[in-house]
Amino acid sequence: MATSPARLLRGRIVSFLRRPHGADDDGALVHHADGGLLIENGLITAMGPFAEVEAAAPAATPVTDHRPHLLMAGFIDPHLHFPQAQVIASWADQLLDWLNDHTFPAEQKFADLAHGQRIATAFYDALIAHGTTTAVAYCSSHPNSVRAYFGEAEARGMRMLGGKTMMDRNAPPALCDTAQSAYDDSKALMAEWHGRGRALYVITPRFAITSTPAQLEVAGALLSEHPDCHLQTHINENHNEITYTLDLYPGHADYLAIYERYGLLGRKTLLGHCIHMNDRELGVMRETGSVAVFCPTSNLFLGSGLFDKARLEGHGVRTAIATDIGGGTSYSLLRTLDEGYKVLQLQRQRLHPFETFYWATRGNAESLSLEDKIGTLDAGTEADIIVLNPAATPEMALRHETARSLADELFILQTLGDDRAVVETYVAGVGMKGGLSDRNSLSQTGHFPD
Repeated sequence: MATSPARLLRGRIVSFLRRPHGADDDGALVHHADGGLLIENGLITAMGPFAEVEAAAPAATPVTDHRPHLLMAGFIDPHLHFPQAQVIASWADQLLDWLNDHTFPAEQKFADLAHGQRIATAFYDALIAHGTTTAVAYCSSHPNSVRAYFGEAEARGMRMLGGKTMMDRNAPPALCDTAQSAYDDSKALMAEWHGRGRALYVITPRFAITSTPAQLEVAGALLSEHPDCHLQTHINENHNEITYTLDLYPGHADYLAIYERYGLLGRKTLLGHCIHMNDRELGVMRETGSVAVFCPTSNLFLGSGLFDKARLEGHGVRTAIATDIGGGTSYSLLRTLDEGYKVLQLQRQRLHPFETFYWATRGNAESLSLEDKIGTLDAGTEADIIVLNPAATPEMALRHETARSLADELFILQTLGDDRAVVETYVAGVGMKGGLSDRNSLSQTGHFPD
């Protein structure tokens, strides 16, 4: 955990206590119109009305005044691909073509540690700029990519999760490992990084197409031996993918039955996409507590289909929302929430902004079983905080003149916001993005809804 001197942040605080249920459920969140956050040694030690927090703070604690902006927990991105930073905006047909034409060539470069370190610098700069303070990433199949990824996170003091991608078939030879080498490499990388500072290792078989049964078996063995680690993979993203998978694994009832057979499911299992799920699969996900990760910009970009949130959650399945860089088209959770809202609107599943911002903060933390550490502004949690300006651009400022509630402001941020709306990003209490903005738009309108 990075450390920093005690400091006090002042602003309009928004933090979630539990999942909200629509517009009238403001009891699900804390909102202090003039709030204070006391930060000591990388942790939030007090949160509440500013006058109360200031009175309890150590003498001469410096105050950073972010009024009239919003202070929220940093965004959490539970599914993206570190080696795909240069793959974003690559034209292809659908998923399997995109992997072969763009992703696999890009990932081969990550055997070179220096290349990985260069990309890691830009990758983390982008996360911070967009207000993301924790992410769960696929690295390439090369141990050097994992070292570049976690090394940069450590330098910045960030709570990050990730792991070496395991794949021993249906990929270029330069990317393929074996069942044994994947097991050995993963064990070594766990020993090197898991629990070091704020790093957490994730067991990472890419998906069933690129792993033999022997490799999925060792992935299950790793999870059994290290139950404190997460596991991530993909499932039911694309119809061609599903057909190919079942051809490779004959005799299984469905796609999820493959992962079920090899012991890959559980409360720390993150299953990317989950678009084309049958009822049996949803029942197994509920029973095991496995998480369905919604990747709206990627699903739209690759033409994969529409995530049915109401159906999954109606079956008791836990859900999360993520960017899926680089099939996803933006590092911004704000842009991702906007596209997710539209995907669900097409299915008449309207989401209130309280629900979407819960999803990107506490909700995603709960999906990682890390809500005691990140995703809220509760005392005792890690001081990962973002400062948001709902009138950051001329278009936002014009709309903001008519905002009359916190929900209005959050919806403006979700619909029109991007990295320009992120004034500052604090990681373990340390400002990472830059100094205070000029506050131009809110100050000019003179309109500060409670």
